[in-house]
Amino acid sequence: MNSSFDKIKGKFGFGVMRLPITDGQVDEEKTCAMFDAFMEAGFNYFDTAHGYMGGKSEIALRQCLTSRYPRESYVLTNKLSTHHFTKNEEIRPLFQSQLEICGVDYFDFYLMHSQDRAIYAKYKSCRAYETALEFLAEGRIRHFGISFHDNAQLLEQILTEYPQIEVVQLQFNYIDYEDPAVQSRKCYEVCQKFGKPVIVMEPVKGGNLAKLPEKAQQVFDGLGGGSNASYAIRFAAGFDGIRMVLSGMSDLEMVRENCGFMSHFQPLSPKEQAAVEQVCAIFREQNLIPCTACRYCTEVCPQGIAIPDLFACMNAKKTFNDWNSEYYYNDVHTVNGGKASQCLKCGLCEDLCPQHLQIRDLLVDVAEAFEKKD
Repeated sequence: MNSSFDKIKGKFGFGVMRLPITDGQVDEEKTCAMFDAFMEAGFNYFDTAHGYMGGKSEIALRQCLTSRYPRESYVLTNKLSTHHFTKNEEIRPLFQSQLEICGVDYFDFYLMHSQDRAIYAKYKSCRAYETALEFLAEGRIRHFGISFHDNAQLLEQILTEYPQIEVVQLQFNYIDYEDPAVQSRKCYEVCQKFGKPVIVMEPVKGGNLAKLPEKAQQVFDGLGGGSNASYAIRFAAGFDGIRMVLSGMSDLEMVRENCGFMSHFQPLSPKEQAAVEQVCAIFREQNLIPCTACRYCTEVCPQGIAIPDLFACMNAKKTFNDWNSEYYYNDVHTVNGGKASQCLKCGLCEDLCPQHLQIRDLLVDVAEAFEKKD
């Protein structure tokens, strides 16, 4: 591998998409402390995108990382996201703005973001891959890759049509490993076939694998040590060809905990692997909504519905059946409108959903569960 791959320290990366917020802005003091702890623990890989946190992620990286550390001390990945261009002529100015906002003159990795069948067709028609390869030739990116949310057949097509792709970012966790919609295992196997290193996103499935149903929690408690997140992240990191596992960390405690077990990484033991398989079986019984809270849907919802938050309430209601989910639905997430019943069924959210969820139908279920009929 060449320089930027060699620069990566360890198998653990910082997904900069869930930073602490104070008064509507990224809390710079807390974020600096988180980045410092991550770097001090011996890691250096950071991942962002232009739309993360409503544009705040790239700014936070400039303020809390790139202006404070030498350029060669960290590895920075950014992405070309479909929401921000409609034709080829818009790509180069967008890319330049990303460099300027992040405060760097090159990205170590630049990924075609969230590729599925429809988005890939758009990128081809806009010659987005070809433009990114121009950035590579110009030295403004060091490596070219994709992040991917679709089936294994399409991934194989993309890797065949663009052999220049050097790395693939996949959603990969123990719940999605055999999920027929996400196809984590099959997509991973395609990457192995083509010899492409994998960067893992959503190893804890948007936090869903950190807070488990009581029955599943008892399984991990029986192991006598380790956090729920540690089993999830170590599961993903234990596969051959997995170069990096990202975590979207939101506080200093999470950074320290995750860095602690990943600093001396050990794959899951046979006993731990068996426990993970038990937890998978329990989750399949729960029939939860597999939303990862990426929030692409909220960017396009004309009604301002906080779809991931409402799905989280629904999952909490199914899992715990306590007052908390009702409170958060009625008094937090919909207190100023945006109830599930206000969905216009326009389908814009479903066009962007990486999980291919039937959001309109699910919102009907949410409305029935939470909105009292007069």
